[in-house]
Amino acid sequence: MSQQTARRGGAAWALVITSVAGFMAALDNLVVTTALPSIREDLGGGLHDLEWTVSAYTLTFAVLLMFGAALGDRFGRRRLFIAGLAVFTGASAAAAMAPGIDSLIAARAVQGAGAAVMMPLTLTLLTAAVPAAKRGMAYGIWGAVNGLAVASGPLVGGTLTEHISWQWIFWLNVPLGLALLPLARLRLAESHGTGSPLDVPGTLLASGGLFGIVYGLVRGPVDGWTGSLVLTGLFAGTALLVGFVLYSMRAKNPMLPMRLFRSRAFSGINAASLLMFLGMFGSIFLLSQYMQGVLGYSPTEAGLRMLPWTGMPMLIAPIAGILADRIGGRPVVAAGLFLQALGLGYMSVVATADASYTAQLPALIVSGIGMALYFAPAAHLVMSSVRPEEQGVASGANNALREVGGALGIAVMASIFAAQGGYESGQTFVDGMRPALVTGSAVVGLAGIAALLIPTRRRTERQADPAEPARVLETASH
Repeated sequence: MSQQTARRGGAAWALVITSVAGFMAALDNLVVTTALPSIREDLGGGLHDLEWTVSAYTLTFAVLLMFGAALGDRFGRRRLFIAGLAVFTGASAAAAMAPGIDSLIAARAVQGAGAAVMMPLTLTLLTAAVPAAKRGMAYGIWGAVNGLAVASGPLVGGTLTEHISWQWIFWLNVPLGLALLPLARLRLAESHGTGSPLDVPGTLLASGGLFGIVYGLVRGPVDGWTGSLVLTGLFAGTALLVGFVLYSMRAKNPMLPMRLFRSRAFSGINAASLLMFLGMFGSIFLLSQYMQGVLGYSPTEAGLRMLPWTGMPMLIAPIAGILADRIGGRPVVAAGLFLQALGLGYMSVVATADASYTAQLPALIVSGIGMALYFAPAAHLVMSSVRPEEQGVASGANNALREVGGALGIAVMASIFAAQGGYESGQTFVDGMRPALVTGSAVVGLAGIAALLIPTRRRTERQADPAEPARVLETASH
């Protein structure tokens, strides 16, 4: 086998392994939502317990993302990716076999921890394996798979719960994980970051800050925004993150160098990512309930009718990646975000208590195209805005901001919904959902404006090219 063929094979395997792993981690953000009634019937527990089956995963996932990326940079990205995948797979099996609600919540927390180590390393491992000139297409496929996972979580969870059992939303991960573990060991090349020692103070400040903020956001709609624990989490988390920023500006080897944010490319794409997930997660959270609770579709029927939105990334995202290679990521990302905003705004207009599917279809298609145009070039912009040895921490920071955006989106949308409507009837649900969707549309529109702050010239993307010789040195060992 020639060296070129070997490298091409390595890139293809890296794309398959990282895409499937990313799909598993992203899917479990929302896959449980439609299974909650069945879980309560089998395991018992109150509403508070059921909410924690969702929140426990979100919390550990968001809090440990940057730490997981830092561990990979220090001790080997492939090694930590395999460790995170093993933890995630084992925790999935434990969740499926959980005898009670408390053990399910604990397994979900461990799942989130494994995903937090695994997820940010998917991008760095993929970047190390794919030549710079072809990364746009690779990111496109990776982005399509991850976008599909985020949007189809309620469909997958509802279908498995309705036709098999809720345990299969977790059993699904086990054969996938067991298949990926040996493939990752044999087919992925090892790479490292700068080799700097772990930043323990920075890790504690960032993890504590993210914990406080995400805890406050996920519990606020449930416990009330004036609750003592919610307020303590939000204020203490904010204070710790401010301390993290101040510390990182002075530290010799910080976990997240603050100088990265001096780059318009890095700052712009991270702001766009946070706002995009804020608007999108909150909208999916309400629209999946609207399809089932108001229009009367079963979980499977609702998921199938959302396919023009959720399935579009599989068709469009690879094309978006190619476009990003040719014209740069900025115009593709901005166009995608503005289309997503347009789709959400259109949905807020046509949504009624008895809306026909034909009336909703244009909004779903436009939103799907917009989401697909965002995912692939966004990953490209994140990874090309920093030096190769900093790509791990850049991926971790971007994923952490996206998770905070998602948690904030659900909190904000739920609060707007509760203030303007409720679950009493189809009409009261629509009365609450409409202003929430308008808010989501406006926030995603702001994300498009943030994307326009990214430099028009592709000089930031060309920074990835020096990774070619660096990658040869980094990945020489298996």
